[in-house]
Amino acid sequence: MKKHAFIALYAAVLTTTFSALPTLAQIDTSNWTREQDHQHMLQTLGISKLRPGRDGSGKPDAPNAANTDEALANPYPDYPTLLVSNSGQRITTAAQWQQLRRPEIVAAFENEVLGKVPTEVPTVTWAVVEESGSTVGGSAVHARKLVGHVDNSSYPALTVDIQMTVVTPANSNGPVPVLMMFGRSVLPGAASATPPTGTNAPTFNVPPSTEQLIAAGWGYALLDPTSVQADNGAGLTKGIIGLVNRGQPRQPSDWGALRAWAWGAARGLDYLRTLSEVDSNKVGIEGVSRYGKAALVTHALESGFSIALIGSSGEGGVSPYRRNFGESVENLTGTGEYHWMAGNFLRYGADESRAGRQDANNLPIDSHMLIALCAPKPTFISYGIPDKGDALWLDQQGSYMATVAASSVFELLGVKGVGDNTPYQQAVKPAVNVGLLDGQLAWRQHDGGHEDRTNMPYFIAWAHGVLGFGIRQR
Repeated sequence: MKKHAFIALYAAVLTTTFSALPTLAQIDTSNWTREQDHQHMLQTLGISKLRPGRDGSGKPDAPNAANTDEALANPYPDYPTLLVSNSGQRITTAAQWQQLRRPEIVAAFENEVLGKVPTEVPTVTWAVVEESGSTVGGSAVHARKLVGHVDNSSYPALTVDIQMTVVTPANSNGPVPVLMMFGRSVLPGAASATPPTGTNAPTFNVPPSTEQLIAAGWGYALLDPTSVQADNGAGLTKGIIGLVNRGQPRQPSDWGALRAWAWGAARGLDYLRTLSEVDSNKVGIEGVSRYGKAALVTHALESGFSIALIGSSGEGGVSPYRRNFGESVENLTGTGEYHWMAGNFLRYGADESRAGRQDANNLPIDSHMLIALCAPKPTFISYGIPDKGDALWLDQQGSYMATVAASSVFELLGVKGVGDNTPYQQAVKPAVNVGLLDGQLAWRQHDGGHEDRTNMPYFIAWAHGVLGFGIRQR
């Protein structure tokens, strides 16, 4: 056989073979496991090996044990510069920040860390499914349980119904501020709304956050983020992400769960704006742990929220990626937590890939930039203490350094920052229960555990000052 004839025959065989293979659109991905979805993203990005995450057991002899030695914590002490544009222009005015630098930072987070909200996301229609009068901490309230149905006419195979409960004081004299909190959507008095009891229940010196808010004249909303998007990788072809993608896997720059939860919170805010008893200019966002991360993302990227309480958010939240302390980027790129982030974020945990090895120092952003995107809106950073369960893993010290680093943007925009003028590389967090609460950017590490209700009295008092409304005491 002549050479050119053989080549033609070989090409024909290849064409026949590969045309017979199913495309991704022909494969049922609706019930993929997280491992299948994770592996698909690794293949899409050309990653052949990820570094393992840190071991958080606290055993120093554990393989790949998390570092808790401050002497080793800052291999990359300098974070990406906030007030210099990508082209090298120094940012010296509020207008330059809003028009030039802020959009650059938002784009970097969207492309590399959190993912992009699609240009066309279905609308949400809210309906009250249960309504009642009740009491919270002895105060009369009006409670509504709601479902926000996402229009699924473009892909009826998936249904997304956002769960939210709204509770407002029954006897207020006018519109009240509201704090939206990520968590279970339950009416007052429901079993899951009752604080845990028993020998293993945490001990608190303050009432539940819901009681504190109602007593101070606030309302609150409980939005269930998992009704927007599941908190696992197997759910990425379901929820709002799966609905927009019509059941297909994500592209590398598509949004992850954190960004989807923030989008869901903004849709909840849309509903709150329809209520005459709610002061829509004074609606805050709150969350703890992974929901603390989501609250920070919400406050940074959804403009309608006026204030935030960010509780114990750790890596992916306030804690800097470049710190070698506790949890690491590699913990967020493994199968357990990768779904929070855009697919592109996996590249920064890659040991071997077509783009080579990359780590936290290759990221074009860091956590101080996410805090800075909240400016000048009031932002309260909260942590507890390791002895009570707010693990050292969360890097409270590094989180304070990031807060100090972000402060310059608050100052540029004409409001007071956290009030510590020490260079962030040398900044040391204040003692426990010593709050920096005089600016629009606030910090307080309380003496409780992995929660922020212990800081709630300080948050409410601080909010009174920065938003300018009174605090009612029962």
